[in-house]
Amino acid sequence: MTADRSYAEPLLDLQRLVAGIRWRRRLWLPMAALGLLIGIALAVVAPPQPVASVKVLVLHEEDQPNDGGALIATDIALLQTNRIAEQVLKKVGSTDKPEDFVEQYSGIPLSNNVMEITVEADTAEQALARAEALSSTFIADHRRRVEASSQAALQELQDRQRRTQAQLNTVNKQIAALSDATDPASTTRQSSLFSRKGTLEAKVQELIAQAEDAGAGTGRIIAGTTVVDAPRIVPESLLVAGAIKALVGLGLGLVLGLGLAGVLTVVHDRPVLRREITAHLGASVITQLPPRRLFGRTPGRKRKQERRRAAATLARTVRGRPGSVSVLELGAADVAAELAADMAVELAREGKPVVLINDLPDRDNTEVVDSLGDGVWVVDGTEWPEAGWPHPAIEGEAGYTIGVGTLRPGAPWTDLPRLGNETLLVVRAGHAATEWLHTVARQLADAGIVVIGVVLVDPDPRDRTDGTLWDALHTALRGRAAHSAADTPSGTRAPDPGALPAPPARPAAPAHQEVS
Repeated sequence: MTADRSYAEPLLDLQRLVAGIRWRRRLWLPMAALGLLIGIALAVVAPPQPVASVKVLVLHEEDQPNDGGALIATDIALLQTNRIAEQVLKKVGSTDKPEDFVEQYSGIPLSNNVMEITVEADTAEQALARAEALSSTFIADHRRRVEASSQAALQELQDRQRRTQAQLNTVNKQIAALSDATDPASTTRQSSLFSRKGTLEAKVQELIAQAEDAGAGTGRIIAGTTVVDAPRIVPESLLVAGAIKALVGLGLGLVLGLGLAGVLTVVHDRPVLRREITAHLGASVITQLPPRRLFGRTPGRKRKQERRRAAATLARTVRGRPGSVSVLELGAADVAAELAADMAVELAREGKPVVLINDLPDRDNTEVVDSLGDGVWVVDGTEWPEAGWPHPAIEGEAGYTIGVGTLRPGAPWTDLPRLGNETLLVVRAGHAATEWLHTVARQLADAGIVVIGVVLVDPDPRDRTDGTLWDALHTALRGRAAHSAADTPSGTRAPDPGALPAPPARPAAPAHQEVS
């Protein structure tokens, strides 16, 4: 498979998206922590406003045991109207807008006939005053509505009573007019009128009773609708309020951080997974260094152990074939310098001289390593190869040269072969974009530098993808020996390993091999 990546990629790779968000945990975790701190700060700087509560008993003409709360819900809706709010503000002498005041209080149904009114205000005294004014205003309004409804019903009953009484009077007159008649027809007519009279009299009495009951019910409703629990300040726990604001801030910060991390993952296109870095560079990942801690680096001892273990792996990779090899960094200059120093120490244990070439910009030789043992010399990159081996006593000996350089934008591509015709790439996951990884692979191929393998720094801890090129023996780690044999034809003498090796014939560009 070649690096043109002709296969169809998904429009949105969920594994890559999740890995990118997880890798950017140093972005969204601090944002979540910042939201938490902001919530706590708001709880301290802006404590919750005082809240006053009052409970009101509300009676209705249509009260039924199976009401379901529809009537009290109507009362709450009427409570939260601008008309009621305006009357309350006038009563307390406030200049606030009714629309704003409506947002500061609410009604909560406790039962079919009990309602709790809560009011927020700047001070406790103001909250109590507004709660009392709100309850009294609502009760007065409810009583007026009940009384108006009762008066309307009573007026209707009285009108019906008068009409029925007028019909009864008419029937009485008709009966009186037929009282002296003796013919059978008149007698039948009188009998019908007497029956009609009895019905109208019963109806009149019924309407009179209904009117009396309506008046009595209205009085009971008006008297029963009252405050059952006087206004009082609701105790507010600062700890609970602070915890709520802190959780809200934490949630908002986490959501914003995750969203920003997801957008950056899609937009920046910076590979994090081993399989992607391997495919774009055209070289296998042969070792990796663990990710850094969220705050600060991994503890010194553990970090040094991991680095030395990786350096030992790299030293075994180049051991047995003295010559020149470079360690080129991409987003991990410190790690590359330390790995190169540890490699030099490991290789020097063979008893062969090792020259460490420091070609990292803005880093002097003292910053490359803290201390090196015998048999290791440090040379500044600007003096190599003109400076030659650092001591005449080791001229002609087979030794190693390890050049430390950079692949960041502006790297001296044509000057990299002097550091070594083989290289180990030290790449920080998520540092470089896909386009730049392609540029690195192409420039190294044009310079005739063979990539032995990749050291991945700060990988995704949950990355389970394969970082090996299964169809690239010329660049994979296991193919290095075969490549070396192919470079030395049978019957010819290998070049002197102690001297700076000449660049080999330019091979075909290691196309960005695709991971199996």
